Amino acid sequence: MFMVEILHSYHFVYNVLIVVISALITLFAIPSILHVARARHLYDDVGHFRKQHDHGIPRLGGVAIFISFIITTLLFSLIDKALPLSYLLIACIILFTMGLKDDLSGVNSSTKFLIQFVVAAILVLLGNIRITSMYGIFNIFDLPYIPSAALSILLIMLIVNAFNLIDGIDGLAATTGIIANSTFALLFMYIKQYELAAICLAMVGATAGFLRYNLTPAKIFMGDTGALLIGLVSAVMAVKYIEISKLTDVKTPHLFTAPALTVAILIGPVFDTLRVFIIRLINRKSPFEADRNHMHHRMLQLGFGHLKTTMCLSALNLSAIAMVFFFRDMSNSVLIALILLIPLVFNWLITFFIRSKQRENLAFRNLFV
Repeated sequence: MFMVEILHSYHFVYNVLIVVISALITLFAIPSILHVARARHLYDDVGHFRKQHDHGIPRLGGVAIFISFIITTLLFSLIDKALPLSYLLIACIILFTMGLKDDLSGVNSSTKFLIQFVVAAILVLLGNIRITSMYGIFNIFDLPYIPSAALSILLIMLIVNAFNLIDGIDGLAATTGIIANSTFALLFMYIKQYELAAICLAMVGATAGFLRYNLTPAKIFMGDTGALLIGLVSAVMAVKYIEISKLTDVKTPHLFTAPALTVAILIGPVFDTLRVFIIRLINRKSPFEADRNHMHHRMLQLGFGHLKTTMCLSALNLSAIAMVFFFRDMSNSVLIALILLIPLVFNWLITFFIRSKQRENLAFRNLFV
């Protein structure tokens, strides 16, 4: 018993160190990045119709997140076969390079899509980071290799893009990344997957340090460099959690609802991305064509500030996670349906209030037309 307590104390100190050191690296790096950005006039494009600020703000915060995450991961990574760390770092470097190019001079959507596909393929085909079971969803259990690989590549690309697309207001992408990776870290610690927990905590610390400079009024944006990296790490942790939960010997209730819990953890960015993609396709537009129809844009339209919008969407995310634990005896299919219902109803209410504001009339019919 005494040895168990010592071991628990060691893991607690170890995990706290990861978060603190990761956050400190970001906090020390960002002032230097701000100085260089101002000296070289590397500002965000304030003239773009999607921008929410009336003055130039550097968008190189992702550089600090990347540096902090890589250094901390290499310092604290455990020797374990739970994750092929070399493939994860290769994927991070490739996405970082593309993101930096996009933040400085732009990258067209087809090139972004191709590079994201290559990165996902490296992780899935070479790193074998893939989902092999559907846990009975759609009455499907074990997946053959080709459907497993295809599903995993698509899932990773979806989550990477989802985090990139919610990075439209101060603090939202960073806060969502902290919620997702903190939750995955706690789950991995619970099932004694300490290497995976350490990687999650390295991202939590790096993003928390950045958030200090990104809350309203933002001094710096993370840009594609940061959003793509947070999305990539979150995607890999999602796939690993679903897969390890199937294989683990630990008999705990949440393990059998791993797919539903993963959906809940990532519901904010994933729902918003699927929603805008579907609307664009219905309107016969490219799904990658930028607009101001994201949920955070719609909340700003109602008069919410950046901080209140971020807090509301974060609360929505946390409520979905809490719901899975509360109804953990239900099947994954039912839980996923309930999880999707939360943002659907929330978005419906936003639509109602936008219509009411435009018509200057709080009428019941505004719910439907």
